Amino acid sequence: MSNDLFESISQRGGDEETPENYRINEVANELRRSCQLYETQLRSGQENVTRFEIEQRVTEWYAKENGLWLPMRDVVTLGVPGPSGNENDLYVSNNLIYKVNNLLNSGGIINLLDRLSWHNNLFYDTAYTFYAFTGFDGRTVMPVFTQRLIKNATPATSIEIDTYMSAIGFVKNGSEGRFVNDKYEVWDLLPRNVLKDVDGDIYIVDAEIKCR
Repeated sequence: MSNDLFESISQRGGDEETPENYRINEVANELRRSCQLYETQLRSGQENVTRFEIEQRVTEWYAKENGLWLPMRDVVTLGVPGPSGNENDLYVSNNLIYKVNNLLNSGGIINLLDRLSWHNNLFYDTAYTFYAFTGFDGRTVMPVFTQRLIKNATPATSIEIDTYMSAIGFVKNGSEGRFVNDKYEVWDLLPRNVLKDVDGDIYIVDAEIKCR
């Protein structure tokens, strides 16, 4: 298993801007700019609105202005509902998984976009692609992403995860499923978030990531 694992590693591990990250960063930067403008306008009017509420309002406006709004009633058309977790509702269509993120663990939309950009830098074989925003008008806004479907996969074991992360330059850092290198800290790499295909290749499908 170990030899097969090291031979199969094909993650990029670099910070070059891929087409997926170009789009994610484009959206994130526009939302940052618009949120800053909105906050400046609110300060002059002394309206009491939280940063999260500003981000939600700005994102809904941006999505509708740019044809990126998917009405909540249309989410079910994305594909066949899959097993949902604490953070994402899943829909499967052909070779893609659509993930509707409820922002429970993300700290907001812009933070989530940044995190997924870092994921794409580290784990390009399971890169996220921005698809749209959905939600309830004037209330909740949730981002939608696509990710490659890893077919006929099973959860990787903790030993396989440790071996894989060591092979791409990470060392364990405290609790199970937590790793660091010189730039990133990655955690929540537990079997539920890491898959192994029939060839023994390892795929990180979900991770918590921050820059150090």
